[in-house]
Amino acid sequence: MNRTPRPIASACVVIALAAGTALADPIPATRLDFQLPGTQPGMIPNGTLLDSANCRACHGNISDNDPYATWSGSLMGQAARDPLFYAQMTLANQDVANAGEFCLRCHVPNAQVSGHVQPPDGTGLTTFDMDGVSCHMCHSMVDPIYNPATSPSVDQQIIAALGPLAPQYYGNAMFVLDPTGLRRGPRAPAALHDAVRSDFFTSSNMCGTCHEVGNVATIKQPDGTYRYNPMNQAPDDLNPAHQFPLERTFSEWRLSSFAAGGVDMGGRFGGVGVTVVSSCQSCHMPRVADRSCIVGPNRPDMARHDFAGASAQVLDIIAAYTANDPAVSQLNIAKGRAKAVDMLKRAASLSATQAGETLTARVTNESGHKLPTGHIEGRRVWLNVRFTSALGDLVGEYGAYHGLTADLDADTTTVFEMHVGLDGYAAAVTGFPAGPTGRMSLANTIVKDNRIPPRGFNNAAFEAA
Repeated sequence: MNRTPRPIASACVVIALAAGTALADPIPATRLDFQLPGTQPGMIPNGTLLDSANCRACHGNISDNDPYATWSGSLMGQAARDPLFYAQMTLANQDVANAGEFCLRCHVPNAQVSGHVQPPDGTGLTTFDMDGVSCHMCHSMVDPIYNPATSPSVDQQIIAALGPLAPQYYGNAMFVLDPTGLRRGPRAPAALHDAVRSDFFTSSNMCGTCHEVGNVATIKQPDGTYRYNPMNQAPDDLNPAHQFPLERTFSEWRLSSFAAGGVDMGGRFGGVGVTVVSSCQSCHMPRVADRSCIVGPNRPDMARHDFAGASAQVLDIIAAYTANDPAVSQLNIAKGRAKAVDMLKRAASLSATQAGETLTARVTNESGHKLPTGHIEGRRVWLNVRFTSALGDLVGEYGAYHGLTADLDADTTTVFEMHVGLDGYAAAVTGFPAGPTGRMSLANTIVKDNRIPPRGFNNAAFEAA
């Protein structure tokens, strides 16, 4: 996903751009424009976080369900090798200098630890950074909002040591890591290494860390519009809800029936023996009877590290890009892709009724967030209706899609999607035309959002969030 920085310049630049000239050079934003709370580069000593290959020794080579095998074939495991991400980050950097530092925080979080978020084009990334959203990275995460009833006691000291850099919100990759690398998980520790139990790992708040993204360069106005912040200073308002929305998957879930006690999905999601699903982990880490460690017990409800979503095509791209990389298991990627396709098949239900010559089709969102959600630049859902003769010959079609040209006959169907754009104010500042745009780092208005909400969703509540 193309993460976004702060695009604004001084008044004199605004006047110059108001004439309508396009930007020849990126807006000269600085690192200060992207400064966010949480663990900062240099706070974690080198060598503290181990490469995920170290975790494989005990948490891999068990079965197709083991944490390492499933993680390594997921988009989480391959996030730092995603060519689509780097292409979109390049576009962001071309519009706004240093934009890539914000992008790298989520997609290559180890770079935040190593300090290799600079240079912002990713050319300084090392093998350590390329471990993606790694095992040790996630399992040393601290809930930034301390809860004495559920947080490990050691977390209070870690958060206090951050002072004003302690995050107050979940989002924008404002993560906090244990500086000693102490591992955390959802169960009481029984490992060969030191570990503590943390309820953060069963909470959707943890997922909200990266799946709630606002443009830190913007601020919502009283009239509901968004303006760019002053340049070359840290953002004043760090609440993602007050920033132009780029990804609101966490809020979409938070304001649904899934977050309000859960929904009985009859086994559609959640894995073996699960009917009621409530958290992100319920669906994206389905339960299975197996063991997660070679020395651990067999459990009836082990959480698979599938992280399956709408990433099938991206995994295809990654597989092609890493075909000759010995560090990448093509078999595990293929399995991860199959899980993504399976997840997509279960994400919606279709029904059709006929009255005379009228066919009415209905799409029901079965997921815990909008359909589609997340990567708004590259996701759309549409209804494809095909009419065939008694012999099976195609006699008519609505919503036809041509795979070789990527052309969609949108005029004959409904396309559920989100488009962002530039309003008149942003057009005057940047010199780009008002209306829909692919320049995510500059967008400040929503042109279209007819995506299907989840159960229990209220548009007014979401607008406020």
